[in-house]
Amino acid sequence: MTAHVPEQRTADAGRIWLLRSRGCWQAAAELLDGDAGSALERAELLIEAAFFTGQGWDDAETALRAAEAAVRDNHERAAAACARGFLAYAATVLKVHDRLDEAQAALGRASALLAPEDPARPLLDFRRGLIAHALMGDATSARAAYRRAHAGAEQQQDAHLLSYTWRHLAAIAQEDGNVAGARHGYAESLRLREQTGFAVGIAPALAALADVSPAAEAAQLRAEARRLARAFADTPVWLTLD
Repeated sequence: MTAHVPEQRTADAGRIWLLRSRGCWQAAAELLDGDAGSALERAELLIEAAFFTGQGWDDAETALRAAEAAVRDNHERAAAACARGFLAYAATVLKVHDRLDEAQAALGRASALLAPEDPARPLLDFRRGLIAHALMGDATSARAAYRRAHAGAEQQQDAHLLSYTWRHLAAIAQEDGNVAGARHGYAESLRLREQTGFAVGIAPALAALADVSPAAEAAQLRAEARRLARAFADTPVWLTLD
C-alpha cells in the first residue's frame, strides 16, 4: 500500500509530521494555529509526547481542556473524548495515575457521538482495544476491537494506524503461541514505520520483532533498537531491551 501519514490541518503538515516522527512534539505543536481542529491536533501531539516520554502530563491536560472548550459539533466532541480516553489510558498504563474509569467513560462517550462510518472510528476502536488488552486483560474483546480498527485503517490507507494495529494484533498472536502470525504482524508494523518515516517508533517495532525471531537475528534487532532509543534520549520510556 502507499504510505499515508496522519491527516494534518495546516499548510505546515509536512513539517509537523517530520517533527512528530522525530520526537519533537512540542515544536510540532507550536506550528498549529488556534482553531478547534488545530486545538485537537495539538492536544493529540502533546498526549503522544507524554506517552512516549513519561513527562509533560500537565501540558497535555491543558491542551486537551483547551480543545474540549473549542469543539463545535459532535464529530469534534467525539475526537476530544477519544483524546481524553487515550490520555487517561496512557497515565494508567504508565502508572502515573489510575484513570481506567475515566478512559472507559471517555471512549464510550466518543463511540456514542460518532456515526458508524465516521473516519475517526478506526482510531477509537484501536484505543478501546488498548484498554481491553492492557488494562482489562480481555484479549478477546481487544482482538475484535483491533480487527475493526485494522479494517478501517486499511480502507482509509492510514499506514501509521496500521503500524499500530499490526503490532497489537501480533502481540495477541504471540500470547496465543502463534509465533508465525506474530512475526508477520511485527514485521509489517516495522515496515510501515520505516515507510512512513515514524523514526521514534522504530525502536519498539524492532524490539517486538526480536521477541519472535531466531537468536542471532534477535540480537541484531535489539542492538539496532538500543541504538535508536539512545538517539532519541531513551524514548520511548516504556521500551525494555533485555
